[in-house]
Amino acid sequence: MEGEEAADEEAAGAGMPAGPGRASSARSSVESVFREEHGRLLASLVRRFGDLDLAEEVASEAVEAALVHWPVRGVPSRPGAWLLTTARRKAVDRLRRDQAYAARLAVMQVEADRAGCGPPADGDGDLPDDRLQMFFTCAHPALAAEDRTALTLRCLAGLTTPEVARAFLVPTATMAQRIVRAKKKIRQARIPFRVPGADELPERLPVVLQVVYAIFTEGYAASSGPRLQRPDLAQEAVRLARILRRLMPAEREVAGLLGLMLLVHARSEARTGSNGELVLLEDQDRGRWDRTMIEEGSSLARFALSGGPPGPYGVQAAIAALHDEAAGLATTDWPQITALYDVLLRLTSSPVVALNRAVAVAMRDGPQAGLALLDELADEPELRHYHPCAAARADLLHRLGRLPEAATAYRQALDLVGTEPERAHLRRRLDTVLAAGPDSGTGT
Repeated sequence: MEGEEAADEEAAGAGMPAGPGRASSARSSVESVFREEHGRLLASLVRRFGDLDLAEEVASEAVEAALVHWPVRGVPSRPGAWLLTTARRKAVDRLRRDQAYAARLAVMQVEADRAGCGPPADGDGDLPDDRLQMFFTCAHPALAAEDRTALTLRCLAGLTTPEVARAFLVPTATMAQRIVRAKKKIRQARIPFRVPGADELPERLPVVLQVVYAIFTEGYAASSGPRLQRPDLAQEAVRLARILRRLMPAEREVAGLLGLMLLVHARSEARTGSNGELVLLEDQDRGRWDRTMIEEGSSLARFALSGGPPGPYGVQAAIAALHDEAAGLATTDWPQITALYDVLLRLTSSPVVALNRAVAVAMRDGPQAGLALLDELADEPELRHYHPCAAARADLLHRLGRLPEAATAYRQALDLVGTEPERAHLRRRLDTVLAAGPDSGTGT
């Protein structure tokens, strides 16, 4: 073992010897490096050995070795390479001990070679394609939607299974079953660890982007729980999108997704008050918005809309940019936003997009015009249990002075809402309506 670790340090670049009191610093370095390098490490191991379970196990063993050796010898100058070299050696040792396992992997590797996704040439193995392959494997259309997101968070964002479970408010055992199910599906369906060919990319890339955006959405606007946002989850999604952007710089929809998330995430600090309460867009202190993030997001949005027909994420990024560039709600370019929603609706046919368009029309043409569009969406199954739809209807009825109907709609939204800050906001709106007159609570 000692000789093996010495060889690892030589390969990865040994750091300065650790002095007294540096153990906690080394542990912190291990955690930081592992979180940052986890996706790259796992992808490189899977690329070489073709087995996700083996890759996860030896990656964990490499971290355990780092926790033992880094406090004594110091953090290597190339910590990610140290972990990769150590994990590779441990994988080779395990395959030497388990011949049956090695034989099974050999068969898988032959199949992978035939599919054009064999192991990399000798070197540090830190190829950009490795993580890209993991993106497409984790987000493969053959996997259930919930399994794709869970596997992406586990394998590419570096979250532990309990962390993934907490993110989606399910028991750890339930999340563990999802991840095991996804891995089993990959094995049984022989889903290859490779980037799709040019003919497959148009079909497969949207799935990858959808998974990353789902992670961001849950982080930016939590579906339930005591907090409105889960910043760590939103930041992980942005980090994943940045990786995709570096690996696929010519893909306009990748730029569109990253731009959209940055433009929305730029408002995060202003979305809640000092006690975690919801602050609506119209009431936010726009001076608290992150202007650097907005500038980057706007630039990405322009790239996403150049050079060809627009994609859904590019259009959504353009809408977000118009919101971020306005000085206030009254000066927002609602005609342009409505026109962009028209484009987006043609691209997606989504009832949620139709809902957002109705709100934009209400801002452009008045609440009655927006309410008429919401009435047309009343029978959409996707919106029946979607609390923003009931809340939007309630707000428009409130603005029109139709207080009994507004109270009913606010109650419907309260029955559907998931987070406590949103519940408190809707309760305040309902109380305002009820206080407006003795007849406002009727019609329920």
